[in-house]
Amino acid sequence: MEKFRQTLRVRKERAILVAAVPHAPNGPDDIAELTALAESAGAVVVDKFQQKIRTINPSTYIGRGKAEQLAGRVKRFKADVVIFDNNLSPGQIRELEEIIKIKVLDRSELILDIFATRAKTRQAKLQVELAQLEYTYPRLTRMWSHLDSVAGAGGATAAGTVGGIGTRGPGEQQLEIDRRLVSKRITDLKRELANIDRRRIREINGRRGLFKICIVGYTNAGKSTLLNTLTDAGVLVEDRLFATLDTRTRKWTPARGAEVLISDTVGFVKNLPHQLVASFKVTLEEAVNADLLLHIVDVASPDALQQIESVNNVLAEIGCAQRPILEVFNKVDIVRKISQLEMLQTLYPDAVCISAKTGYGLETLNEAVATKYRGTELLLRVTSSQSNGKVQSFLRARGRILNEQYQDSSVLIDAQLGRNQLPDLKRLHPETIQIIDY
Repeated sequence: MEKFRQTLRVRKERAILVAAVPHAPNGPDDIAELTALAESAGAVVVDKFQQKIRTINPSTYIGRGKAEQLAGRVKRFKADVVIFDNNLSPGQIRELEEIIKIKVLDRSELILDIFATRAKTRQAKLQVELAQLEYTYPRLTRMWSHLDSVAGAGGATAAGTVGGIGTRGPGEQQLEIDRRLVSKRITDLKRELANIDRRRIREINGRRGLFKICIVGYTNAGKSTLLNTLTDAGVLVEDRLFATLDTRTRKWTPARGAEVLISDTVGFVKNLPHQLVASFKVTLEEAVNADLLLHIVDVASPDALQQIESVNNVLAEIGCAQRPILEVFNKVDIVRKISQLEMLQTLYPDAVCISAKTGYGLETLNEAVATKYRGTELLLRVTSSQSNGKVQSFLRARGRILNEQYQDSSVLIDAQLGRNQLPDLKRLHPETIQIIDY
């Protein structure tokens, strides 16, 4: 099998895409995301093969007959790789490659390949390598033909299952060597990442006392464009999936006196490989520790509702399901189906409609975020020493002073302030704080 799998990369290779679904194919939409993923990886899509299946074939996933049909299309289109929109077992990949005679990749391998080409920083490269090795490790036994002699000549005998006496040769040795090397590399990567992770967690913990916002969303929904528009962050923006993998954090002032930290995160897709979620967990710590999540939704996509569900699933997996979320409907300037936008607005009445590219709706977004930042507006009566100028400065910058009365060495201030800013006010040690109205 190794002659078909010298590399798992698909750059500039001619690819046939396969989608096996439990219902009658609905046309191009069923395979649209796989097409975008393949093109993002650098493949040239030459054919698409959609197949309805009632049950998964344990040997070839789609059945031997369909696999042979696929082999014919491979010859006709001179394809270099077949990419499935399904996750295949090592045995299924092996059987398909025996029939089709070219490399077969499944959805997870394709996404891992894209992440590998996008990783720029040391941390991202280590995270991707770890995810790839953890995906590959349980597949070593069935993925490579130089390991075929593992079972030896004993056939179905108990001894034969691991190679009988006199039959245990280089196959078993090579398998053990491969496993040992991969296992050692995984251990080394985890140790190196743990050191990086500790530094990153210290950075995140050092931001306590600051209001933290994290941008999340489906890949290519416009997260990096929004971050650039709001903060001039200079993040790479491209119309392709997983254009950026690294988290960027910038200061942002959505309203007077409301300075926050806003971070971008890696984009999500449906069926994101668990190995990637695990290895990027610290990168996603920005979301776990955020005071507010901005969930960016590409409302111009026909699959917007499914994409929202996919993002929510990943957020739940990393422990963010209970974080405050503000849905932000992006790309409203290019929406074609107004009925879909109206339906989404009905489901998410508090969502903000914007265009990160043109700037439409950003003032509304600023106001919505500022409201979340401040919390419920309170009417306070604050007594402070006249020498404690920090209290007055804070109330002028973060709230609104309604009245001031000077009495001996103290000042009595009536002011409006957001509930979320009360802890910051208390740290300035005023003499008293009285909530006089809700």
